[in-house]
Amino acid sequence: MSRIRIVETVLRDAHQSLMATRMRTRDMLPIAERLDLVGYHALEVWGGATFDACIRFLNEDPWERLRQLKRHITHTPLQMLLRGQNLVGYRHYADDVVERFIGKSVENGINIFRIFDALNDLRNIELSIKTVKREGGHAQGTICYTVSPVHTVERFAEMARHLDELGCDSICIKDMAGLITPHIARDLVRAIKKVSHLPVDLHCHCTSGVAPMSYFAACSAGVSFLDTAISSFSGGSSQPPTETIVASLKDTAFDTELNLELLLEIKRYFDTVREKYGGLIDPIAERTDASVFSHQVPGGMLSNLVHQLKQQNALDKYEEVLRELPRVRAEMGYPPLVTPTSQIVGTQAVFNVITGERYKLVSREVKDYFKGLYGRPPAPFDESVTRIVIGEEEPLTSRPADHIPHQLAILRAEAAELNILGSEEDLLTYALYPDVAVRFLRGELAEEELAPPVLEVKQPSVEEPLVTREFEVDVDGEVYRVRVTPTCEIEVEGRVDGKPKRPTGKIKGGVVAPMQGVILRLKVHQGQWVHKGDVLAILEAMKMQNSIVAHEAGMVSEIFVAEGDTVVANDVLMVIGHDGIGATAS
Repeated sequence: MSRIRIVETVLRDAHQSLMATRMRTRDMLPIAERLDLVGYHALEVWGGATFDACIRFLNEDPWERLRQLKRHITHTPLQMLLRGQNLVGYRHYADDVVERFIGKSVENGINIFRIFDALNDLRNIELSIKTVKREGGHAQGTICYTVSPVHTVERFAEMARHLDELGCDSICIKDMAGLITPHIARDLVRAIKKVSHLPVDLHCHCTSGVAPMSYFAACSAGVSFLDTAISSFSGGSSQPPTETIVASLKDTAFDTELNLELLLEIKRYFDTVREKYGGLIDPIAERTDASVFSHQVPGGMLSNLVHQLKQQNALDKYEEVLRELPRVRAEMGYPPLVTPTSQIVGTQAVFNVITGERYKLVSREVKDYFKGLYGRPPAPFDESVTRIVIGEEEPLTSRPADHIPHQLAILRAEAAELNILGSEEDLLTYALYPDVAVRFLRGELAEEELAPPVLEVKQPSVEEPLVTREFEVDVDGEVYRVRVTPTCEIEVEGRVDGKPKRPTGKIKGGVVAPMQGVILRLKVHQGQWVHKGDVLAILEAMKMQNSIVAHEAGMVSEIFVAEGDTVVANDVLMVIGHDGIGATAS
């Protein structure tokens, strides 16, 4: 028995879990130096969804966030969550991208890399571990804890032994859904300690309510590190509160030796930050919910799932989606629900419920998953579902990244042609999120698009000109410049704002959007002849890409959307032919 070290998550996983990763850098920096004085084992500040959220929603450079935090935090190691071959994205990247990303992460300030694979497929994290070690970082090999007929304490312990053999510096038990009970936490830590000399970190979420008890059981079994969040952003789908764990272990053999008064000072600061973001925190993500033992939705996914259903105007289907999730997960071979498999399984469950027909709509990522492009699932796929998704194609059985050629040279040429390459970090941003990064790196995203205020303005009549108005809005002492365009549509000779009017509902030959999303790419043009099964457009919905394909052959007679347009369910995107031939999404 010895002192327990604390990993603080308030700057990353805590706000990812409670409010879909929306905390801005400017709200982190004022408290960064006080956090540095606490004596934490590490501050988790980067990785996971923070990279995506920075460029997609906050108009922030994630690399600059890391550099600024490093300037203020000079004593405490900075930690990131790395998705193995997925890095901080939702698909596998080439080996040269993985190596360069890790090298630049170390250069910009990351000390500890928590490395995991969503399927616990060690083939997908070997390169990351080797690269972190070569770059002088701390490689923490991670076990994604989950419950299923094929997951056992013995199987997890065997994985820990392999992580030790791969050269990891420590091992993390990542309980992303808050499923680990006290006796399993004790047994698993003991089993790992029997096969490995490495220190063990336990990372839990409070979704089910058992995490604090599991933490104490893990302490008695020999755990070295616990992940907690300052109480302002703890509980619910986040981690146990830092102050509570510190106070509970004080004057025991596991005393953290952290200053509770300093922690309470930091808590008071984050109380004000929480008030600022209060509108983004959904009550569902805050509450304890023992039904997680059934649906197993992890903390970070829970708040995003609620947000996605709101976007689809389908929050009333939340419980139905939670019932569908375990069924989809079993059909996919019982993957642990952690990014990206949580998005893959969760989004498919949403599609199944919203469309009213299971696997009628299947994203590109789901197809890639069944093709084996994400790795080896813990259990075999359901054969009947596999046939629906990929037909007679045989899934890949070798290491997926072995089939991805090096990408950096090609990506560098593309980025140079797009005139977005200001640094090596920009190249990596483009490599990870090519569709979003172009607008971000060109400076086409403006914070007023993302700011919290929503203004109500009197809509002009059809006789009035359609004018965009700019306002300065003061919110908690921060001034936002907000551009407001009236939402009424001016129709002139069958065209709306200069574009063909977009119909809604069923029309002859109409190709409709199956749900709300963004038109990522148009694959056809007006007057083009298409064949059955041809891809007409790519719709991005809930971070997944969905192909809109033609039912039958015909000619594209009219297109009502452009790339970048937001559409809602049943919007008619285009018309094919004049004989009722339409299209659907797959």
